[in-house]
Amino acid sequence: MRKINFHKSIFSDAKKKVLAGILLGVMATSVLTGCAKKQSDTPEDTNKGEESTVTPAPTQTPEAEESSFSLTHPLGTVTLEGAADKVVVFDMGALDTIDALSFDGELAIPQDSIPTYLSKYEENTVNAGGLFEPDMEAIYTFEPDVIIIGGRQVDFYEELNKIAPTIYVELNADTYMEGFKRNTENIAKAIGKEEEAKTAIDGIMNKVEEVKQITNRSDKKGLIIMTNDGSLSAYGLGSRFGIIHDVLEVKPADETIEVSKHGMEASYEYIAKIDPDILFVVDRTVIAGGSTTAEKTLDNELVLGTKAAKENSIITLDSECWYLSSGGINSVQVMVTEVEEAFNK
Repeated sequence: MRKINFHKSIFSDAKKKVLAGILLGVMATSVLTGCAKKQSDTPEDTNKGEESTVTPAPTQTPEAEESSFSLTHPLGTVTLEGAADKVVVFDMGALDTIDALSFDGELAIPQDSIPTYLSKYEENTVNAGGLFEPDMEAIYTFEPDVIIIGGRQVDFYEELNKIAPTIYVELNADTYMEGFKRNTENIAKAIGKEEEAKTAIDGIMNKVEEVKQITNRSDKKGLIIMTNDGSLSAYGLGSRFGIIHDVLEVKPADETIEVSKHGMEASYEYIAKIDPDILFVVDRTVIAGGSTTAEKTLDNELVLGTKAAKENSIITLDSECWYLSSGGINSVQVMVTEVEEAFNK
């Protein structure tokens, strides 16, 4: 069984000191002499009996108008005053992308849910609460320029959007790459890393096309299984791991798998009956905990009798990238590469 390891503005309101020159006309004999007197910040500093006119400061300077921009996401449109320096991020795929783009600002993150390959963010970041229960007080105190959420925080969108512009990143199986591209572009623009993101997206899209050529030339059929402390679930076309079939065009060993968030219940007998050429395995146990890993779970005579086992094509995928942080620049690169290498054995 083969395991592929993954190593891996502030736009402060410019204080406008309104300097209104107050002309005090003083007639001395027949000579008109003009003098200018400085207007102070408080009415008490002006001469009594003289009227003054203070021009209100504009609400937004031309520079601010040029630096502000809008971002559209599945829940609406938000406006940022400039590239963000302080970011709250709940979606681990978004954190993956922020890491890939080398963001050097301040971050607030749910620190108990960070993938191990992004463990450096356990330090020097603010704890934003849990994945299912954001710490609103901590987020408010952090004073973010932008907040990025995923599906687990969607119920908090309105509340979070009152604290700072909030972007929802969404990935659907039937439009996975379109969602990946939109999310990446939104995140990149929010943090001022658009050129870097374009380079990364182009590279991934090119790699996807290369892998599709490989899978289209092959007659091998694949089956996706998730193990969870001894239990088995199958995923197919249109599923959360469907990028294997829907994007990379690996031929499915079973086209009748029911689409479900938790997969279709499977068994050893089912795997033996389908008899895939390649068995792709996501081990949830290494993420959620448990005593029975995928290796132990699949150490079974029926599984070992499949073509996948005989050809050494049981591929243990990087569970963190596929399950925790899917949709990030780093994670998608890993996902595409793992499928490519399964066909290049």
